[in-house]
Amino acid sequence: MSRASPRSIHRSHRSSRRSSDERRLDRTRTRSHGPLRPDSPSTAQSVWLVAEREIESKLRSKSFVVSTVILFLGALALVIWGGVSAEDESFGAPSVAVAADAADLVPAVPGVEPESAADAAAAEELVRTGAVDAAIIVDGSSPTGFAVLAKSDVSSRLLVELSASPTVVLLDPDGADDDLRMLIALGFGIVFLMAASLFGGTIAQSVVEEKQTRVVELLISAIPVRALLAGKVVGNTVLAMGQILVLASIAVVGLAATGQTGLLQGLGSPIAWFAVFFLFGFVLLAALFAAAAAMVSRQEDIGATTTPLTMLVMAPYFLVIFFNDDPIVLGVMSYVPFSAPVGMPMRMFLGEAQWWEPLISLAILIATCVAAILVGARIYENSLLRMGARVRLREALGG
Repeated sequence: MSRASPRSIHRSHRSSRRSSDERRLDRTRTRSHGPLRPDSPSTAQSVWLVAEREIESKLRSKSFVVSTVILFLGALALVIWGGVSAEDESFGAPSVAVAADAADLVPAVPGVEPESAADAAAAEELVRTGAVDAAIIVDGSSPTGFAVLAKSDVSSRLLVELSASPTVVLLDPDGADDDLRMLIALGFGIVFLMAASLFGGTIAQSVVEEKQTRVVELLISAIPVRALLAGKVVGNTVLAMGQILVLASIAVVGLAATGQTGLLQGLGSPIAWFAVFFLFGFVLLAALFAAAAAMVSRQEDIGATTTPLTMLVMAPYFLVIFFNDDPIVLGVMSYVPFSAPVGMPMRMFLGEAQWWEPLISLAILIATCVAAILVGARIYENSLLRMGARVRLREALGG
């Protein structure tokens, strides 16, 4: 029976001692730093993971898909209706006044019962006051012997029914685009209002739901709080901008298909600027909606903190509707960050903005967006794990 040599016994003892030291070191590391685990994702990876989660959850929501389809169909119908109404003005018979000395010169127009006027001056006054759409007076220089007076535009149906092309005198040429101005104002206002309200409310509900279910505690144990906020903003911004780009494509294709090339040329640049302004304006609002929602712990309390933001979203819509013909109000709107995405494109369409004004307005909006993100991130970080009563704004800002 062979014996182990003293050298081999020493080598075996030293190897055993090294293994024992290594196991002791592992136990020390475990007690000090916890069990070994894979490397955590980077901040950029964390942001994109949250953004993917937000996008997937929206795309799987039937209500979101249905509302988006309805929005696209409504935009398409609006563009087609605009094209059809531009070519066909037969939605109602025009009201016409006829001067007494021109009554024998005017042929009968089907569906139109002319109103009698004492003379040409009386007929012109009826047009100026809006009592009638047009008036017919004697005009010796016209081939037909009469002329048609109109305030801002004349019905093509009336001209066709008169079976001739009389001389047309516009008393207020600058007012010809009033209906188109209102239509464009409605378009910009509705798109901004619907997108900001829909996604802003969705972000707020998502934040409160994660707080109620304590899911947020699991999320911030794996990723930083600010990465969670950034992911929510990025994900919803991607979806909102996707809707805006599709709506812009529908408008461009629809206007081209219905032959409204003149309107398309006038709307091209304002639509592009609207998309740029909307991007930064939405990021600003999304960060604030998430921060406001983090201050409460129940779905029933969301309105208490998000109502001021909702009012900021609704203000541009109502302002552009009621004051679309007021250059002073539109000028102020184009520089206020919350209304600039609607006010500045509207002024550009009307030709009231200089080339440098959108650049200055955009710089103001971007600076405000950065400030809102910093403030929103602080509120979000200080309020996210606080349950129970609503967190006061001073406490959320002060931590």
